[in-house]
Amino acid sequence: MPLNIVHDKDGLPRIILTEPTGSSAEVLLYGGQVVSWKNERREELLFMSSKSFWKPPKAIRGGIPVCFPQFGNLGLLEQHGFARNRFWSLDEDASPLPQANNQSTVDLILRSTEEDIKAWPRGFELRLRISISPGKLTLIPRVRNVDNKAFSFMFALRNYLSVSDISEVRVEGLETLDYFDYLMNKERFTEQADAITFDGEIDRVYLSTPTKIAIIDHEKKRTFELRKDGMPDSVVWNPWDKKAKALPDMGVDGYKTMLCVDSAAIENPIVLKPFEEWRGRQELSTVSSSYCSGQLDPRRVLHGFH
Repeated sequence: MPLNIVHDKDGLPRIILTEPTGSSAEVLLYGGQVVSWKNERREELLFMSSKSFWKPPKAIRGGIPVCFPQFGNLGLLEQHGFARNRFWSLDEDASPLPQANNQSTVDLILRSTEEDIKAWPRGFELRLRISISPGKLTLIPRVRNVDNKAFSFMFALRNYLSVSDISEVRVEGLETLDYFDYLMNKERFTEQADAITFDGEIDRVYLSTPTKIAIIDHEKKRTFELRKDGMPDSVVWNPWDKKAKALPDMGVDGYKTMLCVDSAAIENPIVLKPFEEWRGRQELSTVSSSYCSGQLDPRRVLHGFH
């Protein structure tokens, strides 16, 4: 079946992914960006700022932006690199991944252009497979070096998760890990808390993180499970009130209902020799959180006993 491609009011083509139980996702060709993921009850699971700019070349605040080949300002390129504000194409040949001929998967590709090579003189192909299944959203990014010399790059999938109230959220799975604190001049610390909770701005890159992280929303009794491979770092970000006011595309109260927990390769950039390919994988899923003595048992969430 052909892909369901629609043009929204802003003129940006978007692909609508669906699967039989009723969940859906929407993906823009602009940025290769997932901008919506709804469960079978039609509840939106990703945060999208009401003030977001939908006009290229601006980046879109929400969903799952792709950060490539740079994260943040860690380099000479624009913030988070250029992949999130370029128009991608449908990828007709996603091999060696199995061919996807259904309504629940789309394959996208971004190839280096003359404009990109002026700023970042490397020949590359960046591919992204996005697929949905009941209760799950899977992204498989791949980068191929089509240059005649090796290059390195950073990569991140910036997951804007929709939460009921940031002060009622906790993140499990990052305890005891080292992190760079971007609010403290990227100084390195070790996480001392049993879980990450939120009462102010946070901007940290956690290092050598596990393949599974749980984001527990007490008020919604819902837990996001983030599973990842090939992206050893994890960024945790919320701008809080003062920073949110300074971001024109955030909205004054947007920070209250969002949390970014990213899959990333930042501390040690990925190195590719000519014609080598890197592949990552991220799965986002949701489970109902159960209470035990008034508290969530994080071991049940992290180890899959639900």
